[in-house]
Amino acid sequence: MSKMTGGDIVVRALEDEGVGFTFGIPGTHNIELYDSLARSRSVRPVLVTDEQSASFMADGVARASGQLAAVNVVPGAGLTHALSGIAEAYLDGVPMLVLACGIRRDTGMAFQLHDVDQLAIARPVTKAQLRAEHGSEIYATVRRACQIARSAPAGPALVEIPAEHYFFRHDPNLQAPDSQPAPPTAQGEHVERARQWIEASRRPLLYLGLGAIQAGADLIALAERLNAPVATTISGKGVFNETHPLWLWCGFGATAPSFVRKIAASCDLTLAIGCRFSEVGTGSYGMQPPGKLIHVDIDPSVLGKNYPADLPVVSDAASFVASLLPHLTSRSVDESLRRDIRSGHEEVRQGWTTPDNSEGVYPPHLLETVQELVGNDAIYTTDSGNGTFLAMECLRLPHPRSFLAPVDYSCMGYAVPAALGAALACPDRRVISLAGDGAFLMTGLELLTARQLNLPVMVLVLRDRELAQIAQFQQIALGRKTCSELPDYDLAAICRGVGVEYLALRRNTDAEAILKQALTLTGSGLPVVVEVAIDYSQKTYFTRGVVRTNLGRLPWPDRIRFVLRALGRKLG
Repeated sequence: MSKMTGGDIVVRALEDEGVGFTFGIPGTHNIELYDSLARSRSVRPVLVTDEQSASFMADGVARASGQLAAVNVVPGAGLTHALSGIAEAYLDGVPMLVLACGIRRDTGMAFQLHDVDQLAIARPVTKAQLRAEHGSEIYATVRRACQIARSAPAGPALVEIPAEHYFFRHDPNLQAPDSQPAPPTAQGEHVERARQWIEASRRPLLYLGLGAIQAGADLIALAERLNAPVATTISGKGVFNETHPLWLWCGFGATAPSFVRKIAASCDLTLAIGCRFSEVGTGSYGMQPPGKLIHVDIDPSVLGKNYPADLPVVSDAASFVASLLPHLTSRSVDESLRRDIRSGHEEVRQGWTTPDNSEGVYPPHLLETVQELVGNDAIYTTDSGNGTFLAMECLRLPHPRSFLAPVDYSCMGYAVPAALGAALACPDRRVISLAGDGAFLMTGLELLTARQLNLPVMVLVLRDRELAQIAQFQQIALGRKTCSELPDYDLAAICRGVGVEYLALRRNTDAEAILKQALTLTGSGLPVVVEVAIDYSQKTYFTRGVVRTNLGRLPWPDRIRFVLRALGRKLG
């Protein structure tokens, strides 16, 4: 086989791995790679305004479609700019390929442009850090990184290609690396023991995380066979159909409504699948699994980490559930349980009735109207803070890969670029971005990218002129806000500047008309921004629950001091 440039070899590896998009900004070190990308028929390079957005876009592609995407960055600054999104993918278990161009290693010269130890920088937030030492290693190294990124638990894998490899030609050695080992499956004795415990239980609780996504329809069959109420993690929202009569909530502890807590407390066994019991997912560890805990996860390091597992099972979710289902006795339908769940959700909805004194747009009304207009197949991206928890509580999603949120790293600036990645990967689905007005300041200029690519995303900028989640915590716990109120900015002018359509939504009564107008614009292939005068006067269940949980952990003297300080400042 004739020799190939390093750029052509990288592109060939991406094509053979089915990587459809690379996101980044070209620089002097990797212009040869971009020249090769320009000739590819299946890999599309996307120019971003900031490399942080590049990693969020690659994340959005993966979460929305299950397909791997690449972050393509220059040495040094390109990588460090992208680290926030890489870390988000790492903590949230999202596959990502990081193509980190390296400095030249063939000159022997020191103090080169962008010269930092990239592998050391990336080590804490990537699954693997690989370097192609020779041009002949490029193909196998890139493909190996893709395998690592996809293998469970999924996450980012980094490949450094020294710049000189792009300038010269090499024998390509297009042999694929050995395949990754098959994911671990539950041992027969573990499945049998789980079956015995479940059969002996009066009412099991299912708790499902994003790691359960591959089990698909078997999760419905499992819940129905056991007559088990189902809660999910925040990342796992939509993994179980949220219109199903057995679905409870995202979480079941202090951050959930009272009906959820009551039903969960009535259970005498917890079957947790594909979750890690993380701080955010548990509302600052504010929940206790009822009864014995059977914890199933493909990553053995998470089992028993925060909550002791009576039966830890190392297995992928799909094979475990498929092995368990045929051996379970079908229970008769528990109508009282379904009635309690139905009436509980109805009580929550009634509690969300738009208050007469609402100033601006009431979040439940906004999200209910959006979902009624866009249907059940839309994708929602949220940002760190109130938008995530509002969407988590108000939306009812029947499908997985519909809720894209920065959870365990909780990085601001996620919503807009992730929406662009989702729109690229899933052009047949509507994409709604819920961006806080503080987070929008970080990555909102990616609207320019949306306009350049004609991506029909609807960006709802939730405008309250402060960092809402932190401001609420400050007001509750401290009795005052500090450095959380935003300077004002003209969103309409920003939209004009980047050529994106702008609409203003000021009142609840205008929601349907304005959102229909926005959908008309996205239907014609244009991105649109809706500035929503959001009314955050009523706290989310999540906010109230987290405050109670953390306050309750303090010794009594400190609890009293916190409360008296907040009251004194409020009254003063």
